[in-house]
Amino acid sequence: MPETLRMLAGLIVSYVAGSLPTAYLLVKWTKGVDVRTIGSGNVGATNAGRAAGRGVGIAVLAIDMLKGALAAALIPRWFAPGSSAVFSLLCGVVAVCGHTWSCFLRFQGGKGVATTIGALLGYAPAVAGGVVGVWLAVFALSRYVSVSSMLAAVMLPVLQLAVHRDTPEVLLGAFLALVIVVRHRSNLRRLMQGVEHRAGGKPKHG
Repeated sequence: MPETLRMLAGLIVSYVAGSLPTAYLLVKWTKGVDVRTIGSGNVGATNAGRAAGRGVGIAVLAIDMLKGALAAALIPRWFAPGSSAVFSLLCGVVAVCGHTWSCFLRFQGGKGVATTIGALLGYAPAVAGGVVGVWLAVFALSRYVSVSSMLAAVMLPVLQLAVHRDTPEVLLGAFLALVIVVRHRSNLRRLMQGVEHRAGGKPKHG
């Protein structure tokens, strides 16, 4: 098979793998309800934890990260051995798009944070470590998952530049940052209204 077709096949598999609706399936299996009808309605680890308990939330987080890691680390090796880091990250980006716009949920999905972290681990662990570090630091100061996720995403292309990644990789990183920020637009509205949920506390009103 020509290399172009093998790479295309790898991207398709990355999208389908990313589309696996982990939160929807686990909450449906454990609680018998649709996670999209609970809490924020997001198909992700945080909302799954609220709907079905911390254990389910952790399982969703781990599996969603694994989807991104497998797409970035293994699929390029299987379909295009010797391909560049750009293709590795591209497979991860496509997996994030699958998670965010899942073909199994009529192109609905989560916000892509966990799958993005997994993809970065598969593509460049040092960059992933920097992004996770930003997330943890912002969360420790703010206690807002949404703020931590958006700021960590915005820092992704900055961190790529800091470690001298190639321009196509930085552009893909900027695309991932844009996806995550756009997917958090409802959180931005709640933050401006002062009613965003804060970890360890009640949402503010006023």
